[in-house]
Amino acid sequence: MSAINSRLYQTLPITTPLVLAPMAGAAGGALAAACARAGALGLIGGGYGDLEWVKVEHAKAYVLAAESADRVAGRSTTPSASQNTTSSASPNTIDEAIFSTQSRLGMGFITWRLDKDASALDWVLDQAHKPAAIMFSFGNPTRYTQSIQHHRIPIICQAQRVDQVSQLIDAGADIIVAQGGEAGGHGMRNDQARGTFTLVPEIADWLAKHSPSTLLLAAGGIADGRGLAAAMMLGADGGLVGSRLWVTQECLAPVAALQQAVNAKGDDTARSSVFDVLRDLEWPAPYDFRALRNETHRQWEQQIDQLRQHSEAARKDYAEGVAQQDFTRAHVTVGEATGLIHDIPPATNVIESITQQARALQSSVN
Repeated sequence: MSAINSRLYQTLPITTPLVLAPMAGAAGGALAAACARAGALGLIGGGYGDLEWVKVEHAKAYVLAAESADRVAGRSTTPSASQNTTSSASPNTIDEAIFSTQSRLGMGFITWRLDKDASALDWVLDQAHKPAAIMFSFGNPTRYTQSIQHHRIPIICQAQRVDQVSQLIDAGADIIVAQGGEAGGHGMRNDQARGTFTLVPEIADWLAKHSPSTLLLAAGGIADGRGLAAAMMLGADGGLVGSRLWVTQECLAPVAALQQAVNAKGDDTARSSVFDVLRDLEWPAPYDFRALRNETHRQWEQQIDQLRQHSEAARKDYAEGVAQQDFTRAHVTVGEATGLIHDIPPATNVIESITQQARALQSSVN
């Protein structure tokens, strides 16, 4: 079966036009390596720039990428005494497999948080393994892009509105992510958010006129091959996938939280700043957070100002919910696509399934 045609292959060393959203605290080394193994770009969620977390997950990603290539080539990295460790694959083949997987690993950061402490980004750029791409979200990345361009690393920047795109192009973005309000986690608040279905073609048209070499990814609501195929029909070069890859075996979120997402409908999610206040995260005003609308969310969603002023008891209750994995109190970070998610598979299965279904749909149209 023919490959999905995409301009992304000219910029990124991938074999499917899919990118793992760099979800803070969830998209760790295991999830990024699994996506890279399946041919997608695996972006580790550097998020708030916790240097020690980035070091651990970065190392894990590269180790797992090498181990997975060894397994595919038929060579175990931890053989037993009785195990035959002779591989039919040549050393060159094994090394190529390791390089291919590792070359699809990248990192994503929250831009406004880097403005407070960029040590994690600096550390990543100092490593022998250079990331396949670095993604910036929620802020102006101009102060960081020159050093990244010096390393010839592609720059991905996320936009929620068309009027943000020109600034990101001026900052040096090679790839724009058009994030619709359906997306889980952080995004533009309801009164300013755009839907993916209209945002993607409008940005695609803008890029075609003003910056035709800039690539475009769609984000928000892509959970299967239908979503990827639709996004590409609308003018995207591929898709950035969050919620569907959040609900996988390699995600760092608790299994109990993943099961909540499996059982939920898209109707069960909502956007607000409730969980940012409860986590003491000072997000810029245009952005808030989509998650499942649980008991805690319902209690405070109409009383945000009161929550900000009297948050001590509420934060204590939320923290206890997190510790006890009680998701009537703790948050579950998924978007409207949660209604399309019905299992908790390995991430490689998700990438392969989305790719195959999108390819079949494209073939049927052609």
